[in-house]
Amino acid sequence: MKAIAAKEVEQLLNEGEKLDIIDVREVDEAAAGMIPGAVNIRLGLLEFRMHELDKSKEYIIVCRSGGRSAQAVQFLEYQGFNVINMTGGMLSWEGNVE
Repeated sequence: MKAIAAKEVEQLLNEGEKLDIIDVREVDEAAAGMIPGAVNIRLGLLEFRMHELDKSKEYIIVCRSGGRSAQAVQFLEYQGFNVINMTGGMLSWEGNVE
């Protein structure tokens, strides 16, 4: 499983990189603040919404602490998607939120 640290994601965004980030937390958790530009698709709905994703893109998967995002990465990798787990999740995020 590929992984990236929250600090690396923040640095890439600050350098102007266009990242495709999926936040798999519950709606109320995401409402408290998400990484700018992230899309909230909660883990329980991922199977039903993966048709919205593009297999040619690379996605960074985020949750609260890294556990649910790791589950999502395993599932999406099995489905043929190019995905990376953001280790530490939003607990490790020090950048801006929206």
